[in-house]
Amino acid sequence: MTDHRTAIIVGAGPAGLMAADVLSAAGMAVTVMDQMPSVGRKFLMAGKSGLNLTKIENPADFDAAFGDMPPALRDTLAHFGPEQVTAWAEGLGQPVFTGSTGRVFPVAMKASPLLRAWLHRLTQQGVTLLTRWTWTGWDGNDLRFDTPDGPVTRSADITILACGGASWRRLGSDGEWARHFSDIAPFKPANCGFRVDWSDHMGPYFGQPIKATSLQAGTAISRGEWVITKNGIEGGGIYALSAAVRDGAPLFVDLMPDHDATALQVKLDAARMKSSLGKVLKSTLRLPPVKIALFNEMSRRTKPARPTATLLKALPIVHNGPAPLDQAISTAGGLPFAQLHGLMLQSRPGTFVAGEMLDWEAPTGGYLITACLATGKAAATAALRFVEG
Repeated sequence: MTDHRTAIIVGAGPAGLMAADVLSAAGMAVTVMDQMPSVGRKFLMAGKSGLNLTKIENPADFDAAFGDMPPALRDTLAHFGPEQVTAWAEGLGQPVFTGSTGRVFPVAMKASPLLRAWLHRLTQQGVTLLTRWTWTGWDGNDLRFDTPDGPVTRSADITILACGGASWRRLGSDGEWARHFSDIAPFKPANCGFRVDWSDHMGPYFGQPIKATSLQAGTAISRGEWVITKNGIEGGGIYALSAAVRDGAPLFVDLMPDHDATALQVKLDAARMKSSLGKVLKSTLRLPPVKIALFNEMSRRTKPARPTATLLKALPIVHNGPAPLDQAISTAGGLPFAQLHGLMLQSRPGTFVAGEMLDWEAPTGGYLITACLATGKAAATAALRFVEG
């Protein structure tokens, strides 16, 4: 029944391309429109430091990483989770490996070989890719686009919107699509850094990683590495806690997570009888210079003063809020699930939504890409059921 049926997909990121894959494999004539000059730009950027596709772990722990996850997203991930993502990549001829933390990467580590193989399969399945086509809303039941040849309208049996979130504008994720909807959950930065007004003495440490710490915000804890930058703090360890910190939880860092506070204070007291605090931190505790600089910077801002061991174990990080929205790796907010039946717009039967357009939030570490792929597949599967009656 899908023969001679047509589908338009707006957005050529992981969610849109997955939807195109499913629909074209079922026999539909699929056209993908993207506003950028080439497809998958944010996907390629994600692979520059090693493409983390998904994470193999206990299903309950995988779900917990998404926080207060909408039931529809939970069901979607139950049908297309880490094992299915792994099989999908291998089905494209891209072998993968699982690291010691459960994170899954292509052996090539980059996104480009995987994307090339994927685009080749889509071409073989008859998918048409149109770039520099910007969706500008609806004209009745038709979709309007600005194109290199001027404004045009197009219609199809099925539409899948996968326009992305509202960060990384230069890669095509600008959130401009939100103006075509009347009820959107406000965009918020996710997996983001935080702004800090450093004093001049922190300049030599910009760009330096901080390792072997434990960060905490509310009940969330992260042992990941992070970086001091000219404008603040960022990195995997920070991103893991960014939702809690963004929403108001104070941020603390344990600079010596493998030491007991009481024993540490005894050691400090004994050493301080002979040396200055600076020498004790460097020679007795063997803290690296970047940790000492951070300790000095933030302890001066702490009121009231606290014992040194207490600060070493729970140093408050004073910041000025999240970095700008466009600098976030991803965004929370978007189209509420309450407006959908499954993943279909209640107000527009035959129009489905996938990926970061939806109001959900996931940390980095494979969760974000997995959910984009999963919602793209779920939207396409629901679309097939729709056209089949």
